[in-house]
Amino acid sequence: MANFSFSPSDSSIFILTGIPGLEDDHIWISIPFSAFYIVGLLGNFTVLFVVGKEQTLHKPMYLLLCMLALSDITTSTSFVPKALCIFWFNLKSITVKSCLTQMFFFHAFSTMHSAVLVTMAFDRYVAICKPLRYATILTNARIAKLGLVGLTRAVLFILPMPLLLSRQPFCANRIIPHTYCDHIAVAKVSCGDITASRVYGLLMAFVIIGFDLTLIGLSYGLIIRTLLRISSKEANQKALKTCTAHICALLMAYPLGLLSSLSHRFGQGITPHIHIILSNLNYLIPPMLNPIIYGVKTKDLRDKVVKYICRMYSPRGT
Repeated sequence: MANFSFSPSDSSIFILTGIPGLEDDHIWISIPFSAFYIVGLLGNFTVLFVVGKEQTLHKPMYLLLCMLALSDITTSTSFVPKALCIFWFNLKSITVKSCLTQMFFFHAFSTMHSAVLVTMAFDRYVAICKPLRYATILTNARIAKLGLVGLTRAVLFILPMPLLLSRQPFCANRIIPHTYCDHIAVAKVSCGDITASRVYGLLMAFVIIGFDLTLIGLSYGLIIRTLLRISSKEANQKALKTCTAHICALLMAYPLGLLSSLSHRFGQGITPHIHIILSNLNYLIPPMLNPIIYGVKTKDLRDKVVKYICRMYSPRGT
């Protein structure tokens, strides 16, 4: 766990309001929140369990699915339990240290999620454009190294965010209108000059998302170029079909995430609860849908999941 330096006000607390303007509806809002979270956990842990148990699935593509599942689990778990405590028990207080720690892990895990999507795009590029060299280019060890690079990048890029804020003086009114300690939401509570934090946060949003989308776009550009050279329509459709699940994951992750980030910084005319709902849904819906999409679109994984489900509900000894 990261260690941060604090001022003498270390013992003070922040107040997370939940969804501002909808406090009376927190109990009702918690129902879809908890449902999305539980379904996401069940789906992602199922992927981890099945891939871990089946030797035939110990391949780069399924290792990437496990990395995606882990990033989905950790990102949602970094903020949903606290949000549910606010909704259910009105436990709104959080210490400065806990808030900055939550901020670090939340943003680091979500950055790691983006790195996994980039690696999956590279996987699809090699599978379609260089199929004969796939086994030599993408080994399990190489995928693990790429995952480690993504994790290192996440830690190095995100760590300055809480470190910069830990040196800021905070106002007497320490109310954060959010369900979790989002970087810009915490920065706005400071009474000091937060220009450096604002600029760094915005820069990281554009650098990380921009760089990752550029690599993903390059991969798919090369895939399209390769497909245009293939005369067989059937082969084209088969190749594109292998990318469907990944494209769905991309469409869930980036547009809503970018919209949420920009609206929180520049959308002064947007109702506050819209900011918060958008931000939460961005990290609740993909973890819930990703295992379903990959389970439906990936035949080997689907077959193994069905096998384990049938084994669970079949009478013993049969």
